[in-house]
Amino acid sequence: MPSHTLPARAPRIALAPVAALALLGLPGSWAHAQGSDHDAHHTETPAASGDSTQDLSEGEVTRWDARSGKITLRHGELKNLAMPPMTMVFTLRDPAQAATFKPGDKVRFRAERVKGVFVVTHIEPLR
Repeated sequence: MPSHTLPARAPRIALAPVAALALLGLPGSWAHAQGSDHDAHHTETPAASGDSTQDLSEGEVTRWDARSGKITLRHGELKNLAMPPMTMVFTLRDPAQAATFKPGDKVRFRAERVKGVFVVTHIEPLR
């Protein structure tokens, strides 16, 4: 056999480790591709055509930032979003609605998921 040619078995031997590595990486790549769009299973909540007071949740203002238009609320269950009670930051659709609120104020509000962002679409003092 000439020294400048590879034996007929060489390509199979060279490809075997490459194929094995590709197969080993496949499940992880697939899992990563499936998990990389974690929020894809969340559906957007359609914007309310009219703010229904029956769908309002209760909460307490813990922080209000007029410059950013964001409000932090400690809230009960948000049934329309299937969200348990927690404290979280929301963007306000209309920051003027919250202009008079301060930490400690009890409120009723409606939140929606709009383009992946949680937005308070309506907020009012709890009476």
